[in-house]
Amino acid sequence: MTSVYERVLSFIRQPEPSGFDSLALDVFHHQIVSVSAYREYCRRVGVGPDHGHSTREIPMISTVAFKYAPLWEDTGPEPLKSLSFRTSGTTVGPEHRGRHVVIRPEIYRASAIAQLRAMLFPDCAKMRMLALHPTMDKVPESSLSTMISWCMDEFGTHPSLCPADRERVDYAAAVEFILDAEHEGAPLCVLATTAAVAGVFQRMRSDGRRARLAVGSRMMDTGGSKGQIVSLTPSEVAAHALEYLGIEPDFVVNEYGMTELCSQLYDATHLNSSLGRAPGQRVKLAPPWMRPYAIDPATMRPVADGTPGLLGFIDLANVGSVSAIVTEDLGMVEDGAVQIFGRAIAGGPRGCALSIAEFQAIAREHGPDALGSLPRP
Repeated sequence: MTSVYERVLSFIRQPEPSGFDSLALDVFHHQIVSVSAYREYCRRVGVGPDHGHSTREIPMISTVAFKYAPLWEDTGPEPLKSLSFRTSGTTVGPEHRGRHVVIRPEIYRASAIAQLRAMLFPDCAKMRMLALHPTMDKVPESSLSTMISWCMDEFGTHPSLCPADRERVDYAAAVEFILDAEHEGAPLCVLATTAAVAGVFQRMRSDGRRARLAVGSRMMDTGGSKGQIVSLTPSEVAAHALEYLGIEPDFVVNEYGMTELCSQLYDATHLNSSLGRAPGQRVKLAPPWMRPYAIDPATMRPVADGTPGLLGFIDLANVGSVSAIVTEDLGMVEDGAVQIFGRAIAGGPRGCALSIAEFQAIAREHGPDALGSLPRP
């Protein structure tokens, strides 16, 4: 009999949207049996192994819970090939860093590569890579580092460069690499946090340098103001990428992901989707094996399409831990496209107690570009 792991892997490789609900329920039934902490949570909210006849009934776990409970399969010892990722701890301190054990890394890799291919490399291009975030050999506990390493392996060509480690980015080396690619007419893909790429822009500005990279060059930035002296909005990132690197706005694609999820969302641009918009008004798209929701924080149930709430996801690639996750991020889902407004806790300790009416007021007042995109833990 095919295991639920193999079925998820098969779904990622050949998605069948009509089969999502059935597989999601099977994943839920697997997790409520094999993840003790999740089973106890479900029991407390009145859901047992025989419940869950609709994906909307699957109990969602907050990303905060990963800081306090082992939310991964515990029917045996951790497999030798599992990966253990940790959140940054910048908001709660290192003693409460979240941990996510990925039992089957090949499923995470399949998810990451398939979504990168769809959203960043839909033209099947391979090119030089410049990673402004440390790779997995330097920071093995970072899910982003792991994803960047896989991206470079799958889509990169020689030469590629990662001038970053735990402590710093060598911006001088990064700028020289960019200028070499320009001189040689070689397309370049920049993989970076928003803070890191802001450092490149600042270095080029102070040195009085500009580049016009080859057609097809592109950038994936992971968003967020964390680490930035002056926060850049998505519109500003795209404008600076054009000014300093010659990368067209449609080829600047923001990524949304987190340690607790094995799948990522990316900007819809004219590079990858008919839903492409200007940088400040973009929506994000999830892969077929991930379903986004906006969640009412009072009931922890999905709200109507087009209604703001806390962003939640059912991520089948999380098959070895918990697939139904609700985040601390405020957003809206409409026809499967996700609009992100910011952190629900940004206004103070009330956090998840914000009402839907307050969500709507925040959305009207600020909009996604005013708040900027979110940092990846």
